[in-house]
Amino acid sequence: MDKYSFLNAAHTAYFADLYDQYLQNPDSVEPSWRAFFQGYDFGSESYGLTDSVAEGGSCEHVSENVTKEFQVLQLIEGYRTRGHLFTKTNPVRARRTYEPTLAVENFGLSQSDMDTTFSAGNVLGLGTQSLRNIITHLEKIYCHSIGVEYMYIRKPEEIKWIQEKLNINDNQPNFSTDEKKHILKKLNEAVSFETFLHTKYVGQKRFSLEGGESLIPALDALIEKASEYDVKEFVMGMAHRGRLSTLTNIFGKSAKDIFSEFDGKDYEQEVFDGDVKYHLGWTSDRVTENGKKINLNIAPNPSHLETVGAVVEGIARAKQDDKYPDNPSQVLPIVVHGDAAIAGQGLVYEIIQMAQLDGYKTNGTIHIVVNNQIGFTTNYLDARSSTYCTDIAKVTLSPVLHVNADDAEAVVHAMLFALHFRMKFKRDVFIDLLGYRKYGHNEGDEPRFTQPKLYKAISKHQNPRDIYAAKLISEGIIDESYVQKLEEDYKNKLEENLEDSRKEDKTEITPFMQNEWENYISVDEDKMMKPVDTTCSKADLEKVTKVISTLPEDKKFIRKIERLIESRQTMFNENKLDWAMGEHLAYGTLLLDGNDVRISGQDVERGTFSHRHAVVKVEDSEEEIILHNQLSDNQGKFFIYNSLLSEYGVVGFDYGYAMASPKTLTIWEAQFGDFSNGAQIMLDQYISAAEDKWKLQNGLVMLLPHGYEGQGAEHSSARMERYLQLCAKDNMFVADCTTPANMFHILRRQVKANYRKPLIIFTPKSLLRNPKVVSTVDEFANGSFQEVIDDTGIKATDIKTLVFVTGKFYYDLEEERENLNRKDVALVRIEQLFPLPTEAIRGIIKKYKNAEEIVWAQEEPRNMGAYSHMLMHLDEAKTFRAVSRRPYGAPAAGSSVRSKKRHKEVIDFVFDKTKNNQH
Repeated sequence: MDKYSFLNAAHTAYFADLYDQYLQNPDSVEPSWRAFFQGYDFGSESYGLTDSVAEGGSCEHVSENVTKEFQVLQLIEGYRTRGHLFTKTNPVRARRTYEPTLAVENFGLSQSDMDTTFSAGNVLGLGTQSLRNIITHLEKIYCHSIGVEYMYIRKPEEIKWIQEKLNINDNQPNFSTDEKKHILKKLNEAVSFETFLHTKYVGQKRFSLEGGESLIPALDALIEKASEYDVKEFVMGMAHRGRLSTLTNIFGKSAKDIFSEFDGKDYEQEVFDGDVKYHLGWTSDRVTENGKKINLNIAPNPSHLETVGAVVEGIARAKQDDKYPDNPSQVLPIVVHGDAAIAGQGLVYEIIQMAQLDGYKTNGTIHIVVNNQIGFTTNYLDARSSTYCTDIAKVTLSPVLHVNADDAEAVVHAMLFALHFRMKFKRDVFIDLLGYRKYGHNEGDEPRFTQPKLYKAISKHQNPRDIYAAKLISEGIIDESYVQKLEEDYKNKLEENLEDSRKEDKTEITPFMQNEWENYISVDEDKMMKPVDTTCSKADLEKVTKVISTLPEDKKFIRKIERLIESRQTMFNENKLDWAMGEHLAYGTLLLDGNDVRISGQDVERGTFSHRHAVVKVEDSEEEIILHNQLSDNQGKFFIYNSLLSEYGVVGFDYGYAMASPKTLTIWEAQFGDFSNGAQIMLDQYISAAEDKWKLQNGLVMLLPHGYEGQGAEHSSARMERYLQLCAKDNMFVADCTTPANMFHILRRQVKANYRKPLIIFTPKSLLRNPKVVSTVDEFANGSFQEVIDDTGIKATDIKTLVFVTGKFYYDLEEERENLNRKDVALVRIEQLFPLPTEAIRGIIKKYKNAEEIVWAQEEPRNMGAYSHMLMHLDEAKTFRAVSRRPYGAPAAGSSVRSKKRHKEVIDFVFDKTKNNQH
């Protein structure tokens, strides 16, 4: 008979293979099985595996014992994999029923086995124990106030670590008397703050935390414990729910300032429009109980849920790169989600997919879901198909802890577990804080309209502070007067803050991350139009060129790459620098000055159009060589990363990076310009509006390839009209450069200015290799950014037609002018579209006083491009003859024949107004 025949047939092969594997190499099997096998001696007489049995003797007794041991093991695995489905984590609703349950009968066991001892207890570190004790232990770990999901993790060392952590004190909190009192104190602050606002500002929106107040003691404990790990900075993002309480009770924002915001007072700064109180950011320093200083940041956020998550990751990464490159874990990102948002917003998936990527990882984020079990009025059953709102965590095999928000100690315990996991494994971890929402979505809503049953239960439900106070009273730790005193003292402080706030006439908004921005000034449109010195020495240009033209001699490269890299030096020597060199020399000279450069986006390392080659691959090994990082010993750092196939998440990340590191030239490049459509929320809510809303500057550069070359609707237009429509006063720069030198200087201006504005550049595709698109070394060294480029190849007095044009279309018109030998047409390029250089344009018009007509020429359809922008910002444009494609719904035709025909019609109409194709 087979030596494993005592196992039932369904498990024989699996168990046999596993046991043989264990005998050959004990470390090769998972820890739980190793413990089981170590506690069992399958060759001992106590289990009847004697030679005579092995030769065919009776093994009924052996079969029954060992089969049951195996079934107990299956029961343990059942608790580990499915115990979270049977927890006591919902404070106001009965849990959904899941089948099969964890009843012993479902594992081939019965009630008669409850007092039988099993060696399977070794797997749990209990030794041989009765089934009753094993189940009691498992129930405490997996089915009380905390449910843990982790068995899908594929790294045995992580599973082992989690199981060992869970076994400590049966996964039950074990806090000292002082720690319990401190939890109560923070809970009281959370409860009292909300009730105070509720009585003082009746009906005003505040998106209260009531039902999830245990978030406050949990965050407090996280900060205190993190200091022991030498965490230096927290970067937190959260939407509106509970934000005011977090600002006051965790981040130290004065309640007085919040009351001023509730009173709706005007702002102290005239050019600052502000935002609602539950969107504002905050930065502060906190000294922990052990005397360590931690910098706390809560990022400003719009109502577009989850956008702030991407920004937070970018801020955290920038701080890690800049201050803590040797130990990035010293910056800890925390993202607080709503249950409906984390399940429903696609951006969450994009952000989570970044978690382990070289260009975006932040050594693990703690994700906390304030789970109200409802999204505005939508029940959770209508909000997702997944079992849990946190099932997105399984994408990165991150552990999830589902916690009853009414059990304050369990919430704090789970938070500390999450911190330990993050610091140990540098990976994401999720906490699902299962509570409720006491009022409607905002305090003016009536939730009983849509959830009458739920809100009947909520109206009778005690708040977490009172629940916890009763527990401590029953333990003899406090008496009833203790809680009354806590509440009274805290509310007295709030009253004092309220009195003080009413003495102030205006609200002052404290800038976010003021330390990083202390050397920068706020400027208006006039200052934006003043020139910035972007010159650099020819010696620096030579130095950069030499380094980026020289590949390591001891490595083998594709011959085409060798020629391409060598051509950089040739261009410099011949005094004809192309577009790629404009970029490379801008980056290199900034690096020599000590600035960092970060570029990310789809395929940016090589460049979508194969022009950049900032990262060069060794042919045999694919080792990456970044020549820009070999300029000097004390240069800045050059970071360039091919991004995941994401726009929304990556633009948000890079915007956050630029927010935290103003001295870095931070660039996001679209594969094709209109792919930035996918990041429209970041453009509308942050890039164009953040300085107005939050007093927050940002120097992010967006490179958007644009130009009509017959590649269809999605590969032609970067939708410049959308960006231009977002422009107002002094909120950003928009440019459409046509020369390598202008590209060089505009990138350097972005860093050399003592202020920061987002910069949108419409970049070329066909011009990257156009032999006419070159600049001289002197134009790089001694030039500056030109908002307008006049036509220098003609005689002003001969001009009958003055054409204003922007971008790549200039070269199409110039080619046609040469073909027609037209000396009476001037082509003037507007390189900066916002702020529009109106005075320079008017000077050009004055110069060409003999011109009989002025033309605005664009290759885009009439309803797209910059035409409407010119009409809005330049009165004279209303008299221009507009030349463009007809208005269309799609940016360009798919047929190359049709596209060329339309393009030729526009060009013809520029030079001959009788060829009007507009009607």
